[in-house]
Amino acid sequence: MKHFLLNVSVALLCALNLQAQDDLFDLFGEEETIDYATASFKATRIVLGQSVENPKNGNLNFMIQHQFGDFNTGAYEVWGLDQASIRLGFEYGVNDWIGVGLGRSSYNKTFDGYTKIRMIRQSKGKKVFPVTISYFGGMYYNSLKWEDPERDNYESSRLSYCNQILIARKFSDRLTLQISPGFIHRNLVATEEIEHDVFTLPVAGRVKLSQRISLNVEYYFIFPGYTADNFEPALNVGFDIETGGHVFQVYISNARGMQEPYFIAENTGKWEEGQIHLAFNLYRTFVLKRPKTFTE
Repeated sequence: MKHFLLNVSVALLCALNLQAQDDLFDLFGEEETIDYATASFKATRIVLGQSVENPKNGNLNFMIQHQFGDFNTGAYEVWGLDQASIRLGFEYGVNDWIGVGLGRSSYNKTFDGYTKIRMIRQSKGKKVFPVTISYFGGMYYNSLKWEDPERDNYESSRLSYCNQILIARKFSDRLTLQISPGFIHRNLVATEEIEHDVFTLPVAGRVKLSQRISLNVEYYFIFPGYTADNFEPALNVGFDIETGGHVFQVYISNARGMQEPYFIAENTGKWEEGQIHLAFNLYRTFVLKRPKTFTE
């Protein structure tokens, strides 16, 4: 918890400093000459992982994430359609640079809360910066019943954390790439050999195929250690389909679970053995507050 709060505090200070710089540009009338990159991704998630995008100021996103079972379960399970897990979540744009979210997944009955802070934006013109940089911090609470309720069990043992720096560049209207270095921390692990901290370097990209459809791919490289030796990196391939107030994402993945501690640090699915499944994300946006100024 200390690590999470410290990282959030540092990110907030950086973001406030950058916001003050933007306000200074406004004072001298230079805002019109700064061209910010917009819509690097269509949604706040690339596939499973976070993108640099936040909900717009005053917008509430309602999210439905749904995963079916593995293809290799065969006809008896209708190739995974009889097995499913789901996550319902909300995320809100507090302002133009802070987003917050809450959710609950049926996978391990896990609750999550997170914040995403956009620290600097890709821009050209009077103010030039080559990438957009955001901080993502998440906290996760596993609410499964204790396996052994007779022993001393601590609520803190249910908690896990994720911290990531999201770095994206929009090369053109059709191509965006992102890297997201970060780490997962779990307060409790099953054995002494299992790492509490797992360091990862996800790489992802979006290719726009048409006005409303894009191809998204993400891969979660895990740094050498116990997790890299005994678990599988997540590889997710999907499509974004934009339909007005909705964004629909359909994808194939070898990762079980829709929250970072599971699909990054505890994934066992293997593509070559058919341990992959069909899944989708559905976003519906509600405008709760119309900002006085529009900065996008």
